Amino acid sequence: MKSRMTDLSYLSCALVTGASSGLGAEFALQLAPRVGKLVLVARRESLLHQLADRIREAFPKVAVAVYALDLSDPLERQTLAAALFKTGYCPDLLVNNAGLGDYGEFANSDWEKIEQMLQVNVTALTHLTHLLVPEMIRRGGGAIINVSSLASLIPIPDFAVYAATKAYVTSFSEALRIELREHHIPVLAVCPGPVRTEFGEVARRGAHSREMPSKKALYVPKEQVVAEALAALDRKVARVYPGLQIAVAAVVLSALPLVLLRFAMGFRPRRKAESAAIH
Repeated sequence: MKSRMTDLSYLSCALVTGASSGLGAEFALQLAPRVGKLVLVARRESLLHQLADRIREAFPKVAVAVYALDLSDPLERQTLAAALFKTGYCPDLLVNNAGLGDYGEFANSDWEKIEQMLQVNVTALTHLTHLLVPEMIRRGGGAIINVSSLASLIPIPDFAVYAATKAYVTSFSEALRIELREHHIPVLAVCPGPVRTEFGEVARRGAHSREMPSKKALYVPKEQVVAEALAALDRKVARVYPGLQIAVAAVVLSALPLVLLRFAMGFRPRRKAESAAIH
């Protein structure tokens, strides 16, 4: 059967997680001109409604559905999927963007917050994909964007769990892409470097803690990250590192043997132990 999604120039319904701000909101804004329906998912309901109103005003023909829920809760994920199928908002594009971070030593971290990060970054992403992919296959096609990170390429002290979760996302995306190829469902791993969103502020532990060490030259605007991600989806490539500087860094990091990466990470600026707190 010929897939209706062989050409990705038109998508009927896109679901974006973590859509209340940052990359998620930007994905929604850039997808609005090319879809008939948008599903916005995040915890902060007021911000979701503000974004939905903005999209409706700019693109009156786009139907926007808002779901304020906690993706770390498996029951809420199942309820979301059931509601989508019942109301006819069946996504043929799933953007798994929601993610949490924690910057600080693992030994001093708060386990409940670490577990929440694992639930959102790994379990929720996997579960939501598992809930929606069968319907994509039944309908003849679709597409998946998983937002990973440049951090997925390297073990990062003081960012150990976050980097490990993103390594999972990248690996999962690559394997799933192979499995879904025959069903005409491309899977894209988006691996940005530093982006100026709320993520960095939230990942810090406490209002007075030191910022995560990142060179200003590595920062890429969120608008560029999303534009390059959607262009990569249209080209049906497996992975994209938005921004020339990040793409070059990815090539270098991928070429380095693990022993050299360990050596280099040993000289990375470290964060001193502080009270643990993740959003």
